[in-house]
Amino acid sequence: MKKISLAGQIFIGLVLGIIVGAIFFGNPAVASYLQPIGDVFLRLIKMIVVPIVVASIVVAVAGVGDIKQLGKIGGKTLLYFEIVTTIAIIVGIIAANLLQPGDGVNMSQLDKTDIASYVDTAETTESKSMVQTLVEIVPTNPIAAVAEGDMLAIIFFSLVFGLGVAAIGEKGKPVIAFFQGTADAMFYATNQIMKFAPFGVFALIGVTVSKFGLASLIPLGKLVLSVYGTMIFFVLVVLGLIAKLSGYSIFRLIKVLKDELILAFSTASSESVLPRIMEKMEKIGCPKHITSFVIPTGYSFNLDGSTLYQALAAIFIAQMYGIDMSIAEQISLLLVLMVTSKGIAGVPGVSFVVLLATLGTVGLPVEGLAFIAGIDRILDMGRTAVNVVGNSLAAIVISKWEGKFNPLKENEHVNQAS
Repeated sequence: MKKISLAGQIFIGLVLGIIVGAIFFGNPAVASYLQPIGDVFLRLIKMIVVPIVVASIVVAVAGVGDIKQLGKIGGKTLLYFEIVTTIAIIVGIIAANLLQPGDGVNMSQLDKTDIASYVDTAETTESKSMVQTLVEIVPTNPIAAVAEGDMLAIIFFSLVFGLGVAAIGEKGKPVIAFFQGTADAMFYATNQIMKFAPFGVFALIGVTVSKFGLASLIPLGKLVLSVYGTMIFFVLVVLGLIAKLSGYSIFRLIKVLKDELILAFSTASSESVLPRIMEKMEKIGCPKHITSFVIPTGYSFNLDGSTLYQALAAIFIAQMYGIDMSIAEQISLLLVLMVTSKGIAGVPGVSFVVLLATLGTVGLPVEGLAFIAGIDRILDMGRTAVNVVGNSLAAIVISKWEGKFNPLKENEHVNQAS
C-alpha cells in the first residue's frame, strides 16, 4: 500500500465499499459492522478541527497584528462569498428551468422518508433573524462555543485573542510559541489520521449503498443527473473563470486537491478535509493569516455546492407538484436563499434544513422533501466536493487580491511532491 498514493488508496476504498454495499443491499448487518469504522474516522477528524482552527488563527493574527488589515481582508472575503454564492443560486435556478428535472415525475413511485427531525431543526433556525445570527457570532462563553463546535463563534474569539496577543508585544511570544506548537502537533496528527481514511471511506460508502442501493437512484435519476451536471458546469465554468481571472487554473487546483476531493466526496463531510486544505493552500502560496480566516469562515458563508443544490431542488419540488413559479417568485426564492443559506453550516443536514426553511417562506410544499430525502446522501457527496473546491479557490482569490500570493511556495510544494 505504501507504493499507492493516498488518493489511490481512498479510491480503492470507495470502489470496494460500493461493491460490498451492492452485494449486501438491504442487509442491516452491514451497517452494524461498518458504521462504527466510519464514525470513528469522522470523529478523529472532528477531534482535531477546532484545535487547528483556533491555533492557526491565533498565530496568524498575532503575526499580522494590524486590525485594519484584518478588517480589510474580512470585508473582501465576505463580499466575495456573497457574490459567488449568489451566482451559485442563479446557476441552480437557471439549470432547473432549462433541464426541468421535476417534470413528469410520478410521486406514487417514490418512497417517502421521515423528515421530522429536520423540520424541528428548521423551525428553530427559521425563528432566528439575520441580526440575531450575527449577534450570536460573538460568544458569551468561548469554552462553550468550542464544546458545541460553533465555528463562527470560535473564529471570532480566536481573532480577538490573536489581536490581544499581538498587542502585548514581547509578553505574547510564549503564547504564540504555544499555539504554533499546537498547530504543528495537530497537523502531524492529521497526517497520521489520514492513513486511516481508506478504511473510513470504505465503511461509509458501504453503509450508504447497502441502505439505499443503486436502484433508488432510478426514479429520481433526472434530478441526480441534473444536480451533478450543473455542479460540474459550475466548477469548470464559473469557478474556472474566477480562477482564470485570478491568474490560476481550476484544473491545477483540482490536481492539488485530488486526495481531499475524493475523501470529501466519499464521506460527504467537509470537516474531514478542513485541516488538509488549510495546510495545502498555505503550501501552494497563500499566507497563513488568509487561509486561517478564509477557509473556516467559508464553511459557513461560502457553500457553493449546497446553495446551488438548494435552488435547483426547490424548483424541482415545484415542478414535481405541477406548480409554475413566475419570474417574481423565483427572484423571491433567490433572495430568501441568500439569507437562509448563511451561518448555519454546523446544523446536521444543513441543506435540508435550509430547504425546509426556504420552501415554507416561498409557499412551496415542504412535504416534497420527503420524496428526495432517500437520495440526499448521494447528492450531498457531490455538493460537499464543490464546497471544498469553492473554499480552496477563495483562499487563492483573496491572497491574489491582497497581493500576498507567493507562487514560489507552490513550485517548492510541487517539487517535494514529485
